[in-house]
Amino acid sequence: MNDRYDAGAADHGADQYELVGYDEYGRPVYRQVQGAQQTYDPYAQQHQQGYGYDPYAQTAQQPPSAYGYGTGAQPATDYGSYDPYGTATQQGGPAHDPYGRATAADATGRQPRVAEQAAQQTAHIPQQAGPVHDQETPDEPQREYHTEQFAFVEEPDANSEDVIDWLKFTENRTERREEARRRARSRIVALAVVLALVAAGGVGWLWYAGKLPGVSSEDSKAGSATAAGAQKRDVIVVHLHDTKGGGTSTALLVDNTTTERGTTVLLPNSLALTSDDGTTTTLAKSVEDDGSDGTRDALDTVLGTDIEGTWRLDTPYLQNLVDLVGNIDVDTDTDVPDPAAKKKGEAPLVNKGPDQTLSGKMAVAYATYRAPGEAQNAQLERFGQVMQGVLRKMSSDPKAATTTIQTLAQILDPSLTDNDLGTFLAGLSDLAKGGDLKTDLLPVRNDGTLSAQASAGVVKNVLGGTAKSPDKDAAVSVSVQNATGVEDNTEKARVVLLNGGFTFLEGGTGTARATSRVVYADAADKANAAEVAKTLGLPAGSVGKGKISASADVSVVLGQDYKPSAG
Repeated sequence: MNDRYDAGAADHGADQYELVGYDEYGRPVYRQVQGAQQTYDPYAQQHQQGYGYDPYAQTAQQPPSAYGYGTGAQPATDYGSYDPYGTATQQGGPAHDPYGRATAADATGRQPRVAEQAAQQTAHIPQQAGPVHDQETPDEPQREYHTEQFAFVEEPDANSEDVIDWLKFTENRTERREEARRRARSRIVALAVVLALVAAGGVGWLWYAGKLPGVSSEDSKAGSATAAGAQKRDVIVVHLHDTKGGGTSTALLVDNTTTERGTTVLLPNSLALTSDDGTTTTLAKSVEDDGSDGTRDALDTVLGTDIEGTWRLDTPYLQNLVDLVGNIDVDTDTDVPDPAAKKKGEAPLVNKGPDQTLSGKMAVAYATYRAPGEAQNAQLERFGQVMQGVLRKMSSDPKAATTTIQTLAQILDPSLTDNDLGTFLAGLSDLAKGGDLKTDLLPVRNDGTLSAQASAGVVKNVLGGTAKSPDKDAAVSVSVQNATGVEDNTEKARVVLLNGGFTFLEGGTGTARATSRVVYADAADKANAAEVAKTLGLPAGSVGKGKISASADVSVVLGQDYKPSAG
């Protein structure tokens, strides 16, 4: 750079220029090293002076420009003797004070700073405080600043919208996470409540069933009996009389108004009862001999119940009742032949299968049907199915149900009026339609007495009573199986034995045989067996020792040699 201006010095005489710095626009500033202490400003418009030098200019008269292009268009500004490195003192030039540390008048008599002379021509460098003398001189105009001179002016950022969108996304994601946590907490609380309820229900059931650890079975049973006994029940007894085939079927209709559940309790004909004179009899015999009042009282005694009325339902009325309610649907367990069929092999009146629609005639045939050799309980359960179907089709409105009963035009027992029976059946119908009516068979031993299972299950829980069967040791129990080929011989033998002071147990029907047989198992019962044979009119040679039912003392198989008239 010094060589450049040394070359220029040869063209302009003895004047030489030295680079001393750059202004706020990045342009170089020079000073004259030789001459009459005059600082050269390459931008000042001093064309009359011949010391302006530009090594790249076309004419030698133009001073050097700030960018080395000798256009001469820029006014020359004298910045004074500026020495950014503090080395100008040895060359005789005045030191430049850009921050106004020097006074306006130099006390030493040196030439005033050139910067003060060009204050109105050159803008102050940004980011630096202006000279003190600029602020202290009132005659000088106020210096103006423009925003483009400052680097801290904010410019619109193209990514600002992306940043906002990202912030919104982050906020929304945070809210979703919080909402998910709240839902998870709600689910956990709900699950805990459900588990607590299930656990409480399980504990309650275990306590009710007497299976809760630490609670004795006796205490549990006592508590259950108390709870069962405190419930309100409405009970009536219904007797189905088969006017054509003979025999009866009995059931208890129970409406538990406390638990809002109903039950049809089927009572086997072999149930042992105590008659008014204190003798032991069976349910079937009591219905025939003692009638409604005597049988109802005997049932209350043996079951510990309070039966409110008796409904005698003969088979013709059952047929009319089924037709009035519009047929019934039953899951039949066997084919039932038509009693009016003239030839064997004709199509059955009732077909076996689920959901069979039965008319009145078909319902009576199914309810009273008992296959050869079949126990009476099988026929009793069919009767229960028919009653269940009737109650499901009966109207749940008490007035409508009463009208149905009145339409039957049957003569009821004085203990039960049309209105009472209709209202009672309407309540059971409502339970049956809701699935709250079940059917239970009362378990009875072969000797007609009640077992512990019956006492704890049906009698105590369903009926809310206490079983009081006749004393087993009060009379000798006799099991009778009919092998004579004549169905009525069973009933005739039962009457003879009951009149002789024995307890009759029905043993069913067996294959026909010529001779009768009387068997005892214990030697102590040999005399009792001989007395049974004598009562039935059988020969003494028919008595022998053998295996018998555990519930009977003596077992009898009636053969064709049995003559009922002899008894």
